Order: sequence, then structure tokens, then C-alpha cells
Amino acid sequence: MRYVWLHGFSSSPGSGKGRFVRDRLAERGVHLEIPDLNQPAFRDLTVTRMLGQIDALLDVGAGRSGGEPAVLFGSSLGGYTAALWSADNPGKVRALVLLAPAFELAERWKRRTGEAELRRWRETGYALMEHYAWGRQEPLSIGFLDDAGLHEPFPLPDAPTLVLQGKNDDVVTPDLADEFVRRMHARRRDVRLVLLDDGHELNADMPRLWREIEPHLSAAGC
Repeated sequence: MRYVWLHGFSSSPGSGKGRFVRDRLAERGVHLEIPDLNQPAFRDLTVTRMLGQIDALLDVGAGRSGGEPAVLFGSSLGGYTAALWSADNPGKVRALVLLAPAFELAERWKRRTGEAELRRWRETGYALMEHYAWGRQEPLSIGFLDDAGLHEPFPLPDAPTLVLQGKNDDVVTPDLADEFVRRMHARRRDVRLVLLDDGHELNADMPRLWREIEPHLSAAGC
């Protein structure tokens, strides 16, 4: 079985949560893979590209069967992408752990950016974004937003899904997790939502994260 962590927007494989979960899994004799989703260039980042990177990592698509089941962890944008990939590849994911998953991606970005800034972004073709992992601003193509609008805002995976959401998250607000869970229940999908006294980063009590994650993995046979 393959275990894969998908980091968030302007994050990296050095994510504190990713390294923490990697170390906990290593104690169980499990290797967690953390691909760098910024590559080959942050400027050209899109959800479609991220989905393709997962395809390549897990050897799925283009006539390939992808023999091993996967356990996907995803933080923010990585959580949304993990849910999308699982929904698009039924039966391939054994368990999902989504941390503050960035549902309704395109519409949220448009609302937060505002009309004037969106117009400038489209006119120039790129906007400068704070890349927190790299400690500097980086250009991002308008293609990121255009591509986001091509994807389902609330993908519904068939894998048992744990959602960890901060009550005080003002980036990906808790109502989005609530809506995802409502839709999953309507389709009789296996999902559990845990609300934590935290913000978007979910790093205030990482041992608590593991206390929620470990039984979820065990229940799914992972």
C-alpha cells in the first residue's frame, strides 16, 4: 500500500504537519511519500497538474492499472486535490485524511481576490503570491484560477474519509467541511468530521491530529 501526503498551496514537502505524520507512520513501519507539488514551476501550478502528478506517482492512467491501493493525506489545496483524485479513481484509495480541505476552490478565490485584483491578474496573466515555504513572493498564472473552475467544487470520494477542520479557520471556513459531509451522507459515503479549536494551519496540537488519524487508518485496515 502507498501512503502519500499532498501539501497545501505555497507549502512544500517540508510542511510541519506532513513531517509529523511521516514520523508517526515510520513508527509503524510505514513510509509516507511527500511529493513536491510546486514542481516543475510554481507559476504554472494547477489542480489538473497536481492530479497528473498523483497519477504518475501511483502509476495510474493512460492504460496503466495502478496495482497498489493508496492512502491519501491532503492539507488545504492538497486535501481538495486528494478528494478529487479519489472521486475520479473509485476503488483506488483505501482511506482519506483531509486537513482543512479547500473545497469550492474557484469561487472562494474569486471572492477573496475581488473584482479589481482579478481584472489585473487576468490582464497581466499572473499575480504575485506569498509562498510561505520559500519565504518570498512568487508569480502564479491566471491559469490556476481558470483550471480550478473546471473541477467539481465538492468531489465525493468513495474511500472512508476523515476531515479535520479548524473551528477558527478564516481561509477555508468550517461551513465548507459541513457541506462536504452533508453531501457525502446524502450519497451514503463513509465520512467523519472532527472540529478542532484551531485555525487553518491545524498545528496547535499535532498530537491530537494523530489521535484522530490513527484509529481512522486502523478501521480502514491501513
